[in-house]
Amino acid sequence: MSRPAYDVVVAGAGPAGSAAARACAEQGLSVLCVEEQGTIGYPVQCAGLLSRAAFEECAVSRRSIQNTVTGARIVPSSGQPLTINAGVPKAYVVDRALLDREMAQAAADAGAEFRPKTAVCGIQDGKAITRGANGHEEIPFRILIAADGPRGTIARSLGFARPPVFLAGIQAEGVLHKEIDLVELYPDASPEFFGWVIPNGNGRARAGLCGKVQVKERFAAFLKRTGLQSDLHLVTGTIPLGVMPRTYGQRTLFVGDAAGFAKPTSGGGVYTGVRSARHAAAVAAACCEQDCFSDSALAEYERRWQEDIGRELSMGYRLFQMRQHLPAETIDQMIHAMSDPAIVQEILRYGDMDRPAKIAGILVRHPSLFRFFSPLLLSGIRSFF
Repeated sequence: MSRPAYDVVVAGAGPAGSAAARACAEQGLSVLCVEEQGTIGYPVQCAGLLSRAAFEECAVSRRSIQNTVTGARIVPSSGQPLTINAGVPKAYVVDRALLDREMAQAAADAGAEFRPKTAVCGIQDGKAITRGANGHEEIPFRILIAADGPRGTIARSLGFARPPVFLAGIQAEGVLHKEIDLVELYPDASPEFFGWVIPNGNGRARAGLCGKVQVKERFAAFLKRTGLQSDLHLVTGTIPLGVMPRTYGQRTLFVGDAAGFAKPTSGGGVYTGVRSARHAAAVAAACCEQDCFSDSALAEYERRWQEDIGRELSMGYRLFQMRQHLPAETIDQMIHAMSDPAIVQEILRYGDMDRPAKIAGILVRHPSLFRFFSPLLLSGIRSFF
């Protein structure tokens, strides 16, 4: 039997797709990465705030970094803001288009082939059915890594259940006529999630929010509230929350937003996406070496990512569900309670943008916060701590 044209076909050249393509190529696999857009990195669909750990996972130069932030300021609808400032770099504001292109270039340098203006529109008999610049193609593969985003076609084509929640997000960039040195978070800007202002440096900032309904109307009101003079519409996109019930099967592994790996506590997906991509590449390499692509062989991928980030994602989704039932006044009360210097010190010591389970476990047990979290503990989240 003739061998397929490629060991691995990766659908999507975002951070997760490029990370998967690079890791597979570095292990000696023949890799094709198809990307539906003509230019990698566009359109931008990310707030562009990455934790230090997330940026390091991308394994690129520092050229895309535009600013460094040391903490956050949480602004309630009433009362005083809560400032959490570590005094040391905690996150980077990045040019996502440049970051994405550099990650793709690294994958290409490792040996992966890229084909822009090409989208996977179906899977049939071990072939990726594509349409794009080269017209209709049927590309044979041994294993497929689906990194085609939250609205990708591969899951639907194979009959896989999708993530349970999709949020709409919108963000603009412009001049901010006030100095901010921290990320600002506004819980009341969107009742299902939150709004944000991210300092780019040099007097510029990004303001945005995510939600389920009335997102455009809420965003317009929020933009007036922040005072941002928008001159660049930067982002509109979809954020999937809650991992799809099964992330493998039929010679396919789902990574990044395609699988629902966005963090439910922040909406960020680069850290979890790249981590999932590396696990997928390791399993792809093992399957190709053994020439075994059964679902039982692919199940190792789910075991790996569950051990790595599964607990964090599951706990984060419980917190997101809890958020849906908290009125603004309760959130304001929580922010006020968290202004206790002892709690602030705990957050500074144990807080982690990418792995919040530890600090969440500490906060839910704190006497001044327990009453807010007790319904969640009763619903079963205690098992996470």
